[in-house]
Amino acid sequence: MAYDVELADRIRAAMSGIEGVAEKAMFGGLAFLVHGHMALAAAGKGSMMARVDPAQAPELLQRKGVGPMEMKGRGMTGWLLVEQEAVDTEAELREWVQRCVAFVATLPPKPAKATRPRALHPRV
Repeated sequence: MAYDVELADRIRAAMSGIEGVAEKAMFGGLAFLVHGHMALAAAGKGSMMARVDPAQAPELLQRKGVGPMEMKGRGMTGWLLVEQEAVDTEAELREWVQRCVAFVATLPPKPAKATRPRALHPRV
């Protein structure tokens, strides 16, 4: 399923000005990473995946349009599926973006990726 392009544009706008933001196509959606940590993703039909503090998840699941995130039938701790109705307004979307960005800011830095050694001389 393709991701919702309009939602991706709204997320992009809500994240403008935040340092270290990158976008990456993942899981059939468009993920938004902050300093290498996936914070949220635009999914299909106006829904998004939101990474939150697992301790806050039970409270957030009480909100209308918010459910547990599952992949291949397995629950994903710290991830919620936020339906379009829960992010209809810019204020609602901004609240989710801020919550997700604040949570990933608490995570340890991502280790630098190893680079492949390069040949000193090009092959002929």
